[in-house]
Amino acid sequence: MSSPMPDEVTGLLLAWSQGDEAALQKLVPMVYEELRRLAHHYMSQERTGHTLQTTALVHEAYQRLIDTPHVGWNDRTHFFAVCAQLMRRILVDHARSRGYLKRGGGATVVSIDEVAEVAADPSTNLLAIDSALIALAGLDPRKAKVVELRFFGGLTVEETAAVLKVSSDTVHRDWKLAKVWLLGELDRGQSHGA
Repeated sequence: MSSPMPDEVTGLLLAWSQGDEAALQKLVPMVYEELRRLAHHYMSQERTGHTLQTTALVHEAYQRLIDTPHVGWNDRTHFFAVCAQLMRRILVDHARSRGYLKRGGGATVVSIDEVAEVAADPSTNLLAIDSALIALAGLDPRKAKVVELRFFGGLTVEETAAVLKVSSDTVHRDWKLAKVWLLGELDRGQSHGA
């Protein structure tokens, strides 16, 4: 199946947000592979033997999407940003429900040179990252949203700028400052946990 055109996806999202359930039925097959790619990205960051599988993560995110009252979708990018946020919440909720927060998540919190490198290290504690991101959101919600969209959502600078309705330069600046702040927060958490 060829990749759907962004305008086609946006049109279906707008129709769905206006209550057209048939649009949702047409939309799901069009976005399923991208959602699987996003879920796979998340699952690749998890510890070996994680009980939640990629397909289950996609299905849980889908269930939460359809259980949500009609969302006023802006476009395809907005949709995938919300899906990324849902998947992040599902994984964090799953980790908390299994008691990993109390026991350190079965993972070692590591110091990182770039926040983007966290994705490459499956031993990094998702709960520590989530906690640091929540703290950042309390100080600067836009910077936290930039991290969520870029790091967790896999959006480009331009897509992130479009979602947040700011310039690409602002996203670059927020991304750099947020990475520095998060690194410090994760380092503090590691030194307090040791």
